[in-house]
Amino acid sequence: MVSCELCRQSAELVLKVVLLLLLNLADHNTNHCSYLPQATQDFTNVSAHDLVSSLKKLNLNGQFDFDNTRRVANDFGNRYHFLPMAVLSPKKVSDISSTVKHVFNKGYNSDLTVTARGHGHSLQGQSQSHGGIVISMESLDEPKMHVQTGERPYVDVSGGELWINILHETLKYGLTPKSWTDYLYLTVGGTLSNGGISGQAFRHGPQINNVHQLEVVTGKGEVVNCSKEENADLFHGVLGGLGQFGIITRARISLEPAPKMVKWIRVLYSDFNLFTMEQEKLISSDNSFDYIEGFVIINRTGLVNNWRSTFSPKDPLQASQFISEGKTLYCLEMAKYFNSEDANIINQKTEFLLSKLNYIPHTLFQSEASYGDFLNRVHLSEIKLRAKGLWDVPHPWLNLLVPKSKIHSFSEEVFGHILTDTSNGPILIYPVNQSRRETNVDIALSFSDGMTRHLW
Repeated sequence: MVSCELCRQSAELVLKVVLLLLLNLADHNTNHCSYLPQATQDFTNVSAHDLVSSLKKLNLNGQFDFDNTRRVANDFGNRYHFLPMAVLSPKKVSDISSTVKHVFNKGYNSDLTVTARGHGHSLQGQSQSHGGIVISMESLDEPKMHVQTGERPYVDVSGGELWINILHETLKYGLTPKSWTDYLYLTVGGTLSNGGISGQAFRHGPQINNVHQLEVVTGKGEVVNCSKEENADLFHGVLGGLGQFGIITRARISLEPAPKMVKWIRVLYSDFNLFTMEQEKLISSDNSFDYIEGFVIINRTGLVNNWRSTFSPKDPLQASQFISEGKTLYCLEMAKYFNSEDANIINQKTEFLLSKLNYIPHTLFQSEASYGDFLNRVHLSEIKLRAKGLWDVPHPWLNLLVPKSKIHSFSEEVFGHILTDTSNGPILIYPVNQSRRETNVDIALSFSDGMTRHLW
């Protein structure tokens, strides 16, 4: 499960372009703990039969499957299909440790690789292993999820736990993780191995910035606890390390009080420079929205009518006369969290923030949702796509980073000359503060192709 994220410091505004096609990373044939695919396997020194026999002899709580391996020979990208030799469904962390140690002890002559697979949300086969071993992390039974309340609340979770389950469990205690991804049916180990970014990242940083402690199975099969204070090099290497330094089997994630409701707002711009400038202005303010993203709309027919099922225009008559066809528009998407008793205050704060923006008149759309429904908003689109048979189509995706000095020339070339007619997929834009103590900014921009156009 891979989603490309950014972890390095820079003084410039950066445009992270999530074009639904990247992650074409180099081969890592020397790493036995990799999320990356191995295109070929060579069993010249150790026969496949001997390898299978040796794996069957391991004393495990879980089990290997050597027959039904096609179930993991795919991923969300649905463009690469690598058939593994075996699938491990671990019950305990010791199952993973024993397997990795067994492979490591065989040395490089076997060319046997191990790939940790979360929910299979990678794009180019990174959660697959051609002729190797795929570890199905969602099978892991330990540790059980534990929510710690108090002054410094946190949740301990398995590396194979889905974020949607963490949301449901922590909300029972009135708590929530601080930083999310847009789609919640992803595993903890998967997103923490990459970064984890959404509209809250400008305030709290990506998900990897909100982890207190990890338990990791290293490439030698050792089970190691690490944090900023203990085994710090491993801790920082594993977070955002694309699975190249170990398999995350447990994470301790920081929590904060959870709001009950969300005021969800969209406004439109026709000028990219103004759009990015106002995104930057919002995320640089101490008193701003709690969630800030955006997306690009190219030659979209019936834009207002498509939004009406979720959003209400502030001026329905004028909004109904707005024409989006033949235009490239930039939507600034914002959300303010609140509790019911604070609704009036939040409305006043929201109106004040909006009064400082220079969006196209009559393109203000608003909605309210529960906090849980807002965070899980993409799943509703997933259900609709699955019903139409459109979820399992190929999803080419690309993540890029463009420095601030090149943002406007990038926009002119891409939106002005390349994507001039239409865009089949979402083009998402995330503004992210690189440091919570500084005003350095990333902007994450996201393009897709294919049938994912209804996803966000």
